[in-house]
Amino acid sequence: MSLSYSYKHLYYFWVVAKEGGVSRAADRLGMAVQTVSTQVRELERALGYALLKPAGRGLVLTEAGQVALQQADQIFQLGEQLPALVRDAASTPTVRLAVGISNGLPKLAVRRLLLPVMDEPGLRLLCHEDQFEGLLSELALHRLDVVLADRPAPPNPNLKVYSHSLGESPMAWYAPEAFYEQALLDFPRSLAKVPVLLPTTHSAVRARIDQWFERVGVQPRIVGEFEDSALLATFGGGGMGVFPATELVQDKLISRYDLRRVGDCEGVQESFYAIGADKKVAHPLIRQLLLAWH
Repeated sequence: MSLSYSYKHLYYFWVVAKEGGVSRAADRLGMAVQTVSTQVRELERALGYALLKPAGRGLVLTEAGQVALQQADQIFQLGEQLPALVRDAASTPTVRLAVGISNGLPKLAVRRLLLPVMDEPGLRLLCHEDQFEGLLSELALHRLDVVLADRPAPPNPNLKVYSHSLGESPMAWYAPEAFYEQALLDFPRSLAKVPVLLPTTHSAVRARIDQWFERVGVQPRIVGEFEDSALLATFGGGGMGVFPATELVQDKLISRYDLRRVGDCEGVQESFYAIGADKKVAHPLIRQLLLAWH
């Protein structure tokens, strides 16, 4: 951005406006009256408007000058804070961790997965949610430190990324109070009668849930499919239907959404992966994360 005036011009105007005259401003600044007056005229010339006008033996602000003073107040108040901000930043270094979150990963599980590093002093956590493939590209370009996902990165000779398993968690079925008794009776065959909510096929676990339905011989009564797992839990908790979720977030489902556990989704596991761009995992917090989950 190019300006036709400098902040030095603005500062001299600001002091003149605060002091109510060029002479008093020159005394405060320890400068010649002519120098201060010239700087203010330069600012007025650059802006194209008079900012000050004579009033008795002093100067007062024009309407344009009042607007300029309001802006200058904000600018120089921020400037006064700069030394303290710089000092605080230097004395309290931050640890930046940029995390990509695959939109197929249960959002309620994300904080749980990151819990081992959340107490790191000076942590500055940056979270980006996107499609899995897009996050891998960002990771390969080192715009992200790690990607959390529900699947490992696919083999790709042009994409140098490395998958690290964080483990698995069993899936179970949860119901709002309105459908709990009906879902519990003759479970899992009851899922053909009660309204069922499922994750969409973008989620890796959806295929395993569909296979589970085939194994137990149930044709579910699907009334909703959700790409966002938090939205799925919100609608389920709101009474729309029964749905599967990882047991890793069971406490949250019960306490936050007032849901009840119906039964196991036997043999179905939700998988969690940390995917990095460096095989040796250079980032200390990612190393800490991997150690915590193994």
